[in-house]
Amino acid sequence: MTVSAAQSTALNWVEAARSGLSQDCARIFEYAEPAWREYKSAAWYVERLRAEGFDVEEGSGGMPTAFCAQWSNGDGPTVGMYAEYDAVPSNCQAAVPYAAPRVGLSALAAGHTDPHSALGISGLGGLLATKAAMETHGIKGGLRFTGEPAEKVRGSKPIHAAKGYYDGLAGMLSFHPFYMLPMCNTVRWETHCGAAYSMIYRFICDEPHLFGATDGAPIPQSHSDIRAPGANDALMMMYAQARMLRDTMLPHSGGWSISEAIISTGQATADNLPAGLAELQYMIRVPTVEMAQSVSARLDALADTVAAQTGCRVERHWVCKSRPGLANHAMADLVWEQIQQVGAPVWNDEAKDLMRKVQVNCGMSPNDDPVLPACKTLIAPQDAEAILRESLPPNQRNSTSDDYTDMTWHAPTARFYMARPALKGGPYPAWAMNALGGMPQTIDPMVQAASKVLALSALRLLEDEDARSAAQVEFERRKDDQDIPPLCDYPAPIQFNWPEYSETARGHDWHIPTSDAS
Repeated sequence: MTVSAAQSTALNWVEAARSGLSQDCARIFEYAEPAWREYKSAAWYVERLRAEGFDVEEGSGGMPTAFCAQWSNGDGPTVGMYAEYDAVPSNCQAAVPYAAPRVGLSALAAGHTDPHSALGISGLGGLLATKAAMETHGIKGGLRFTGEPAEKVRGSKPIHAAKGYYDGLAGMLSFHPFYMLPMCNTVRWETHCGAAYSMIYRFICDEPHLFGATDGAPIPQSHSDIRAPGANDALMMMYAQARMLRDTMLPHSGGWSISEAIISTGQATADNLPAGLAELQYMIRVPTVEMAQSVSARLDALADTVAAQTGCRVERHWVCKSRPGLANHAMADLVWEQIQQVGAPVWNDEAKDLMRKVQVNCGMSPNDDPVLPACKTLIAPQDAEAILRESLPPNQRNSTSDDYTDMTWHAPTARFYMARPALKGGPYPAWAMNALGGMPQTIDPMVQAASKVLALSALRLLEDEDARSAAQVEFERRKDDQDIPPLCDYPAPIQFNWPEYSETARGHDWHIPTSDAS
């Protein structure tokens, strides 16, 4: 398919913006703020989008680090894109070809792994290139760009979806750097990501003096006198027993997983007093909502039992309830055509030299061409689908999890992946991929390619009424077949002790101090 005049304008815009997009990507990479605490990153996007003429709602959906930006060039269809910008604790890495945290921090601080720094700037590049082309060629319609915090805990999109932020779009374009084969330089076809439930069980021991007490019992005089086991014991019992029962929570069919994380409460209770608060987070990744409901019911029952045994009460707080994805072949075909126009990212000699240095610093022998072959080629959506299905039962519709799926129930959506820099050989330590996602020479080619695909796809939707109609008809048909309304019935869980950076008398630091106590 030929490139339209507007699409040519967008491609030229991305090329001309290469240096600026590179600097923007490096900035967000350095901020590296984790889930629900992306204060600098969100503020930067809001300021930038307002400077570009967008109307921006800060704190959209009740999430302080979320936003919704809109721009219109007159009556017409509206296309959606988005940015993610949360980083991952214990992955702090500088943009250098050797293992080193960013200056002033330890490796325990947050860092970009996927990397969402490049994901977000790719979205911004595609958005602004589309806007420039619309203005130049008088294309009517609008653009909506949401800021999506806390993707690593499936945080914002179920909330945005339930509150209508994706409604009324002609199409949603969902980009992610590749993270698993065969989903590299391609579009998801039929098998989209599955459901995910995540919750925090908060055990609270606020009446330890009543545990085992008899009427008229005196205040305990000895450390050995009976008292409530407390919140720490409740947490450990829940953690251990849930792991023991894991194999019985669901049938051994369809890929599913349950993982947990202990959230630090920062307590320093006396040794002879029971802990008053402890929190345990679960993430359930399953193909269907029914499976997620089954597991969460079992965890609820276990939490109630454990609380009763330890003199605690328990609260369950939702982090996310996201739906499985809804495919749209018309959208997938449209984006696949644009990927073929743009081609795979291309890494030059300078980038490859840095990749070889990473290989050497990982104890590997460097390759003349260190780039993973799959990163340099395209794979048709149907071919990627066939490979993906090889390890899945025929009756399993969805696999793995990612919260973009909530968008698919509100607008025709395409989920596509472009190659981030990845190395031959391995296995490699986490720092290697993190570093490759931060060095401009190695990550910029992906940002350029993804920005172009986003812009070309958006303009195709805006200019081609038949393409929009085909996507909308398929969207309505698939929704009619298996409609799942929004599951989000909870506020953003921003009140928890999520990891974050802190400013103290000791200076800027991670929430777990990195310097030795003096």
